[in-house]
Amino acid sequence: MIRVVAFDVGETLIRDDRGWGAWADWLGVNRHTLSALVGAVVAQGRDNSDALRLVRPGIDIEAERAAMERAGQGEFLDESDLYPDVRPALAALRAAGMRVVVAGNQTVRAGELLRALELPVDGLATSGEWGVAKPDPEFFARVVELAGVPAGEVVYVGDHPQNDVGPARAAGLRAAHLRRGPLGHLWAESDAAQAADYRCTELSELVDALRPR
Repeated sequence: MIRVVAFDVGETLIRDDRGWGAWADWLGVNRHTLSALVGAVVAQGRDNSDALRLVRPGIDIEAERAAMERAGQGEFLDESDLYPDVRPALAALRAAGMRVVVAGNQTVRAGELLRALELPVDGLATSGEWGVAKPDPEFFARVVELAGVPAGEVVYVGDHPQNDVGPARAAGLRAAHLRRGPLGHLWAESDAAQAADYRCTELSELVDALRPR
């Protein structure tokens, strides 16, 4: 029985295009160029931050992010960054009696911005706050702790088979693959994505699948 639904953030709850656009502007590269590089490294199974290293070899990403903040060009999120099915789905899951939490590979600042959106959730944390990131098993141990129930009663929802589905299931959680964003579409037919307990293209589909009968 699923009692808690835990959500990834990027390309699950929010669009990533604003963030990548900000990086492109900061590094002085065409937005389409950086977008293409993100797609290329993802297709190679690499971390998407490697796209920044292709644009500027040797880049210190955290130092650059801090410089962007000082220059008033730091991370920003508002309602327009949310996918339109997010609030209805979160509210529906809670109405169905499930606990809803959010945990993704984001910065401390992103955590602050997400909380400011006042999403209908029962808990929220980021890898920056925890000091551990996916796919590290410790990240999913923290997810279970945040959920407050045994791992087998938690389903982790994300777009990335290698970062979300595989390690969540290895940690004893159930997993849902969301076919959304470049990763979700690119790897939708992969063995890792097909191994998910649930597969969907819209969060409303997941709500229907999880709602108690």
